[in-house]
Amino acid sequence: MSNTFPYEIDVLYEDADCAVLDKPAGLMVHPDGRSAGPFLTDWIAERYPRILDVGEPMKSPDGKTLMRPGIVHRLDRDTSGAIVIAKTPEAHAFLKEQFRSRSVLKKYLAFVWGEMKEEFGTIDRPMGRSGSDFRKWSAQRGARGGIREAETYWTRLWTGEAEDDAGRAERFTLVQAEPKTGRTHQIRAHLQAIQHPVVGDALYAPKKPPALGFKRAALHARSIEFESREGKRIKATAPLPDDFKEAFRVLGIKNLES
Repeated sequence: MSNTFPYEIDVLYEDADCAVLDKPAGLMVHPDGRSAGPFLTDWIAERYPRILDVGEPMKSPDGKTLMRPGIVHRLDRDTSGAIVIAKTPEAHAFLKEQFRSRSVLKKYLAFVWGEMKEEFGTIDRPMGRSGSDFRKWSAQRGARGGIREAETYWTRLWTGEAEDDAGRAERFTLVQAEPKTGRTHQIRAHLQAIQHPVVGDALYAPKKPPALGFKRAALHARSIEFESREGKRIKATAPLPDDFKEAFRVLGIKNLES
């Protein structure tokens, strides 16, 4: 591998069909025709040159074809953690079908503003485009465009008090979120819709100050579980990134590494 790629990418699982990578926060998964790189697909193309034609190309706003080698699903730029890529056309089709049938199990960790009173719950709110900001999606009244069903399960792991970066005492909650559907920005938009936006999310909580040491949205794709073409159930877990580890330390939360 080249020493010039500015992010360290760890491989969490790999076989002949696929690999699960640990994407760092700040790295976009693939080009969108507007943003400058680097992209995770740059690393993939260098590490796995034989899979350059695996996947589904997309069109940029100006009509250019953008290749997305190996990409089956995506994570937001600020979101860290586990993402699966396909290494063959057969594996790509097989994995895409699992995402379509919602048999892929994804678990995320998120620090959110406020105290979640219940131990667990379901956010069942359809989503569409935000009427106020073209960059956002909305699970609230006023959403526009094609409205699509969206469902997220959540479990409260910890709640407590801490100061935000403005020095105010606030309540925060650590949740595990499991998106049953896979809509763009689903977890972020769903948590905003129930008045518990993700800490550090400048798009969905622009009036909130930074808190808990996060310089990005406090959202981590903790694990992903799916079936191999041989019928084996595969689970890969992404270790906690440094900012989550530091927040755990400061808040006295028991480490979830085990």
